[in-house]
Amino acid sequence: MHNGFREQLTESDVRRIEEEINHRKTVVRPAALKALKEARAMGDLSENFEYYAAKRDNNMNNSRIRFLEKMLRTAVIISDKSAPDEVGMNNTVELYFEEDDCTETYRIVTSIRGNSQRGLISNESPLGKAILGHKLGDRVLVTVSPEYSYYVVIKGLEKTGDSADDRIKQY
Repeated sequence: MHNGFREQLTESDVRRIEEEINHRKTVVRPAALKALKEARAMGDLSENFEYYAAKRDNNMNNSRIRFLEKMLRTAVIISDKSAPDEVGMNNTVELYFEEDDCTETYRIVTSIRGNSQRGLISNESPLGKAILGHKLGDRVLVTVSPEYSYYVVIKGLEKTGDSADDRIKQY
């Protein structure tokens, strides 16, 4: 979301973001304001840790709401539909990395859900960009930089869809 970048979101990303905003406005915000009011009632604010903690929590919640609302306003909505035999969004792919002689499994997600430690690669990453639209058995060149590229072979393709465990990145 920096320098005019427009986040790519699927309809399920939008739904999750709207759910988080609603939860933060209807559950988190009232609890934070209640904690702030109770801490303020304790008297002297100059050395009141509870007051500063409650104020920080409230500010962080409001900041997150603003961040998510801005993301929704500026996002580009992309489809997660793809042909049955083509790699698309939210698909799980088994890839053979020729250079390393190993096979790894990933699911392609939007960048706000990307987490390579959990096997989630962004559609905007070099690997994600390279394999989108390709078919089972295709040998695909992945260009990381002008100096470095490598080949993968698509060994498996599963139309998994998005997962309830996917998390929207914090910032």
